[in-house]
Amino acid sequence: MAETIILFSTKGGVGKTLIAVNLAISLAKERLKKICLLDLDVRGISDAARMLNLKPERAMVDLLEALKKQPETFNKDSFIIKSEFGIDFLSGVLKPQQASYLETERVEEVFKLLNQHYDYIIVDAGNSFNDLFAAGVNNANLLLLVLTPDILSIYKIKWALETLQYFHIPQKMIKIVLNRAESVSSISWQEVMLNCPIEIISKIPSEGKFVGHALNRGIPVVIDNPKAKFSREISNLSQALISTEGLYVKRQGTDKLTLKDLPLEKSGKFWQKEGLAEAPVTTSLPVEQTDALVLLKRRIHNRLIEELNLKRLDATIFSDENKSQELRKRAELLVSNLVTEEAGMIPSVQSRKVIVKEIIDAALGLGPLEDLISDQEITDIMVNNRSEVYIERHGKIERTDRQFLSNDQVRTTIERIIAPLGRRIDESVPMVDARLADGSRVNAIIPPLSLTGPTLTIRKFRKERYKIEELVELKTLSKDMAEFIKASVVCRKNVIVSGGTGSGKTTVLNVLSAFIPRNERIITIEDAAELKLDQEHWIRLESKPPNIEGKGSVTIRDLFRNTLRMRPDRIIIGECRGIETLDMLQAMNTGHDGSMTTIHANSTYDVLSRLDTMILMSGVELPIRAIREMIASAVDVIVHTSRLSDGTRKVIQITELTGMADEMHIGLKDVFLFKQTGIDKQGNVLGDFSATGYTPSFLDEIKVKGIPLSESIFKAS
Repeated sequence: MAETIILFSTKGGVGKTLIAVNLAISLAKERLKKICLLDLDVRGISDAARMLNLKPERAMVDLLEALKKQPETFNKDSFIIKSEFGIDFLSGVLKPQQASYLETERVEEVFKLLNQHYDYIIVDAGNSFNDLFAAGVNNANLLLLVLTPDILSIYKIKWALETLQYFHIPQKMIKIVLNRAESVSSISWQEVMLNCPIEIISKIPSEGKFVGHALNRGIPVVIDNPKAKFSREISNLSQALISTEGLYVKRQGTDKLTLKDLPLEKSGKFWQKEGLAEAPVTTSLPVEQTDALVLLKRRIHNRLIEELNLKRLDATIFSDENKSQELRKRAELLVSNLVTEEAGMIPSVQSRKVIVKEIIDAALGLGPLEDLISDQEITDIMVNNRSEVYIERHGKIERTDRQFLSNDQVRTTIERIIAPLGRRIDESVPMVDARLADGSRVNAIIPPLSLTGPTLTIRKFRKERYKIEELVELKTLSKDMAEFIKASVVCRKNVIVSGGTGSGKTTVLNVLSAFIPRNERIITIEDAAELKLDQEHWIRLESKPPNIEGKGSVTIRDLFRNTLRMRPDRIIIGECRGIETLDMLQAMNTGHDGSMTTIHANSTYDVLSRLDTMILMSGVELPIRAIREMIASAVDVIVHTSRLSDGTRKVIQITELTGMADEMHIGLKDVFLFKQTGIDKQGNVLGDFSATGYTPSFLDEIKVKGIPLSESIFKAS
């Protein structure tokens, strides 16, 4: 009978998956145990698999389907992958869309199956209370809460402990794993113990250098560097899990996780049936108290600003981790005292804690955006005014219940974001584009230009870069399409990636860049740096907006002209949107083959009209025919992306420019297309990728250069 260990956290980025993977390997390699690592984190899909250098093709959702259809002839080895590091691996789902098809009430069948074959089952349960977490806990003997020594992490863990108590999870079944325990300016582990009345079973030191090096190489830390402090503490933890008496709780059937009487608001399938929420939000207040609560928060917020003299505070303090943390501690103490003075109108301790957090976030952080920024599923945050905050999740826009206290708070939040970047926004400079330290793009615009109030848009930066194989797995494009565009890049064809806003143009451009040979010199030019290349010989250039006096700007066109003097093999422009288009086409025509860019357009055919327009905007007086001859000679392939009605992003057209079809028109031949055939009951788009039957004119050139590409992929199906 296996011991089942759940690793869980209510905050992303604490290293939970990293610890789960390395702990599983330590138990197998050092303790000689049979281990199965079960990935039930539906938000961080494939993270554990990547750390193990695995590419699973089947998951638990497939396993349950097979158990239902053929229980007699079922073979678990068809679903569970054996890792080269000595453990077995099973993922809950492989794609976000599969999560809704995973019958969580049948997950117990999987645990019963695994119990027969393993000594330990290590479960990465993600960072939210959902159906999968409930199913995992119901089959577990030990729950390890992973946290880092910072105030937000501790706050969320305390909330998690309160929630688990409502679930009747035995406290002796819960232990804490403190990650990055020795990081600079962190809260001491003694303070953590004072705030969390749970035993700390392991204190894992912070070793970003060794951990980062191992992750980048796709090798677990305990294998890559067994002598590192991180690896030694993981080894100590694995020994403790084996040798500590009474560590595992044998739960009875009546101990199953129950979801009754938990006083939180609803959010998501798991909570809707019980009227619960999966994030630390305030308990419901009577309607008549709502206005009073808003007034209370505003009153305390104003007093906090006065007490700490925040209006005169140097904005750069927020970019200094030590100073900002010290300021936050002072503010928390002050706000806690102010809230306690008026606690008579607040019905519970939980509500008071949440109010303190909201006021602190409003005064020192990004206010109601704090949790949205840390949510990895959210790709865009859109603030229309103080009371309208929208997000994009899985390709779909939804309105949140988050609100700012006032438009002035929105304005303050904008200033807090851009001030450390050396930028400003006011009536004389009422709009700004900026890039955050993590690569996220920020656009802000205020009155008088914005009539609805201060408006803020954040396009969050994805830290991990997609590989072409992942896009094929996500059905963004077919394997044949992937092979063709790869061959086109290697063959030094000039490629334009087109599509609408948020359709995945930059993602596809990133993927295309991965095919550029490593011995070539690459120069990228962007307004806001988003491209991430693996090649070593890569120079990144970014445009510069004008200063306060309106001087000192450096445009994409300026950078492009300078690039031509830098001996580039390949030039990649993040996006052509103006007069630099003419320079780009001229470069493509004069020896800089293999260049790439993106452009906003509704189809591959609209790309030509957009290019015409942008060249004419440059002020060059050329006849339309001359412009189109230049385009036909310069551009070889257009890859068109689109965001479909279900939120998925796909490459829906790959088209070759075949030269001038007649005196005024450029010849276009579709090579591959995505044809939508309908929509299923869940609203998912149905369709197929197919070849048109047209064979690209440069296929012989591809073959001459020794690039393997079968002609069969171009046959119409």
